[in-house]
Amino acid sequence: MATATLGLHSVTLVVREAAPTLALMAQLGWRKVAQEGNRMRTVIGHGGPGRTIDIVADAGRPEAVNGVGTVHHVAMSIGSIEGQRALRETLLAQGYRVTEIRDRTYFTSIYFREPGGVLFEVATLGPGFTVDEPLPALGTELKLPPWKEPHRADLIRALPAIRAGG
Repeated sequence: MATATLGLHSVTLVVREAAPTLALMAQLGWRKVAQEGNRMRTVIGHGGPGRTIDIVADAGRPEAVNGVGTVHHVAMSIGSIEGQRALRETLLAQGYRVTEIRDRTYFTSIYFREPGGVLFEVATLGPGFTVDEPLPALGTELKLPPWKEPHRADLIRALPAIRAGG
């Protein structure tokens, strides 16, 4: 029997002070639904897998450093590019340093650090992965965004071999 990761239930942000992070999360549509000690659970919509973020307050925690085996950023979705533009303008007006809207071929993204220092990405859901191949063919070929095409050969060499059929 083959096993595979099908998704993530949630992520945990460890920050020195929870209040500023919770305030931003509320602005983004997340709501605090539980607390146990210094761990707070926030959800969006009805919560559940992919819609839950825990925040742990640890005033003595040393500042995190990216490296091998660490998570680079936490991604969230937004319904439209218009909503993304409006959110970007709101965040800029509040003093956040927000990237320009980045076209990732399959979606657009903005990035900014929340008050505790965690890098957030807010990405649109579209146009989606069928923009350059039909749904029945998804995953059968290596598709790359235009800026990665010059590195295709190197990327292919670095990929592990895959055996179909389990």
